[in-house]
Amino acid sequence: MHTKTLKALSNALAAGEVSSQELTRHFLDRIKQLDPGVNSFITVTEEQALAQAKAADEQRVAGNATALTGVPIAHKDIFCTRGVKTSCASKMLDNFIAPYNATVVEKMNDAGIVTLGKTNMDEFAMGSSNETSFYGPVKNPWNTDCVPGGSSGGSAAAVAARLAPAATGTDTGGSIRQPASLCGITGLKPTYGRVSRWGMIAFASSLDQAGPMTQTAEDAALLMNAMAGFDPKDSTSTDIEVPDYTADLNKPLDGLRIGLPKEFFEDGLDAGVGQVVQEAIALYEKLGATLVDIELPNTHLSIPAYYVVAPAEASSNLSRFDGVRFGYRCKDPLDLEDLYKRSRGEGFGEEVKRRIMIGTYALSAGYYDAYYLKAQKVRRLIKNDFDEAFKNVDVIMGPTSPNAGFKLGEKASDPVSMYLSDIYTISVNMAGLPGISIPAGLSNSLPVGLQIIGNYFDEARLLNVAHRYQQETDWHAQVPAAFV
Repeated sequence: MHTKTLKALSNALAAGEVSSQELTRHFLDRIKQLDPGVNSFITVTEEQALAQAKAADEQRVAGNATALTGVPIAHKDIFCTRGVKTSCASKMLDNFIAPYNATVVEKMNDAGIVTLGKTNMDEFAMGSSNETSFYGPVKNPWNTDCVPGGSSGGSAAAVAARLAPAATGTDTGGSIRQPASLCGITGLKPTYGRVSRWGMIAFASSLDQAGPMTQTAEDAALLMNAMAGFDPKDSTSTDIEVPDYTADLNKPLDGLRIGLPKEFFEDGLDAGVGQVVQEAIALYEKLGATLVDIELPNTHLSIPAYYVVAPAEASSNLSRFDGVRFGYRCKDPLDLEDLYKRSRGEGFGEEVKRRIMIGTYALSAGYYDAYYLKAQKVRRLIKNDFDEAFKNVDVIMGPTSPNAGFKLGEKASDPVSMYLSDIYTISVNMAGLPGISIPAGLSNSLPVGLQIIGNYFDEARLLNVAHRYQQETDWHAQVPAAFV
């Protein structure tokens, strides 16, 4: 059962071939048996999962089931879940039990989905390798000496190892798409505002976006039907009608115009990764698409601009973790200043501290105009590049990551090298666009992802373009040998 897609499991439940309780026990057993070698889960909610599965089975008997009723998934440990530890993979929140559900979690519960547990991640979503977690690094199921990508590495590894049929993730600068690429799964970052951020612990509020991580584009479409929509509790949520994302999955690609930015295929791209991506693009030509050379001239500015904007917003958002109201509190503080300093110094990891310091500096008197304001102006230039490109093309394609999974510890002492792992994904967040990464092949026995970028609120087209590719290939169906 664990090799089946979300869609196939939904069909099996509807046909009575398996019960939700049987399915949930199967995945819980796999997690117990196999996750110690991957470390993809922080918390496994076995008791709650079995209770939800029992309720789902009762719903089916009563004829009240949705397409996803009884299907088990996992949530990234950045989404508040009532009565369950929500840690953001940080010592700072190791003792935090969320008193409410994030909107994404609530919507999943309303759809009858079963929650298997909370997945590991980079601390406060800050990282590209899932090595900054307080609970230890996540390992790539394809090669446990390698990183799974980050920050949603736990979700990506859990789906790749078939410990969960699907999972939620968040994407601030590539944190869904890059680990999806490195782990050989499908990961969709929706348009900013398409999925509610309420109850999702904030890193950089103008960049963070929740999305699905699945085996296939069809599965991502099913989850998007449950996740997407306006939320009055989220001031950044967009009140636009939600389409049925499964409706046009099989639409032909004849006449599709694919933009190929020259900036995505220059120095810095691993040769093996580049070859896999070019072969995937060639298949789209056979499916009736037309290739168009385009330019995104400000792409090279996306990383420096991002690493001003994101840390600045993180500095502001993380100021709430002060040892007073909730979370980690140092022992025996001498006074209020000592409480603040030691609680934050002991509670945050090194990467989080680094970004808080950078962000605080960028926002400080005398430097705001020179750094933060200028970065926001560059952000507008990046958006303008995409706006110009979409006048001539329907989607943009290229590599998701410049490399396949690198060795654990390889870039840990070189933050700049680590930051460059997101060179192709960050500009999408800076512009607020949707993007998807799909498995396109292997390089040195490790997965490579193809990134497809769409225009605003055009997730349905992205899913259609990805689905048609997956009908012609089987990269999305391949499972790491140790987890078959």
